[in-house]
Amino acid sequence: MKLTVSRLYKYRDTLIRFRQIGMVRVFSDDLAEDMNTSATQVRKDFSLFGISGNKKGGYQIHRLIIQLDRLLGKDKTHFVIIVGAGNLGKALMNYGGFEEEGFKVVAVFDNDPRKISRKGKIPVLPVQGLERFIKARELDLGIIAVPYFAAQEVAGRMTAAGIKGILNFAPVSLKVPGDCFVSNINVQLELETVSYFAKIMKENKKHSQQKKAL
Repeated sequence: MKLTVSRLYKYRDTLIRFRQIGMVRVFSDDLAEDMNTSATQVRKDFSLFGISGNKKGGYQIHRLIIQLDRLLGKDKTHFVIIVGAGNLGKALMNYGGFEEEGFKVVAVFDNDPRKISRKGKIPVLPVQGLERFIKARELDLGIIAVPYFAAQEVAGRMTAAGIKGILNFAPVSLKVPGDCFVSNINVQLELETVSYFAKIMKENKKHSQQKKAL
């Protein structure tokens, strides 16, 4: 299901680009080609959520975007908190792309008194008030940007207060209740993976050149 939902977001991005260049209708083949998948997969993903097109006329782009927005919750603003006001937390706090996509960071929390500041667009608050803040605003989404050794405690406090979705940047797997979804983003691991495959690509190219020279 996670992969299917991820594809739906990508379909939406593709549809928005198509609309920007003046396209009115789109076929599953068009989406499949842009996303390097199959038309069958596109139709299967849409049908799973009750979205159907016309075999001859395809999908009306504007209507399809509205359907996806409603399905993915893109038709309203989602409020988010961040725990951790270090370099990563500050970068996330200042990232303008969140609001463009319907996400609004309402507060950042930290345990360092020197980082606390209620000035500015987004306040940095003492972590002691985390649960009270979440409950008072009935928040669902939280981002963890703390060191690995503090991540589990933060996740526990978040879920106990009512958070149902966590984006975790700490390099550790979190244990959460069954009614909470966690997405782990390990930037270091991703970079290491890219580095490994870049090395393989470089070696393969070198071997290929050596064979041609023989």
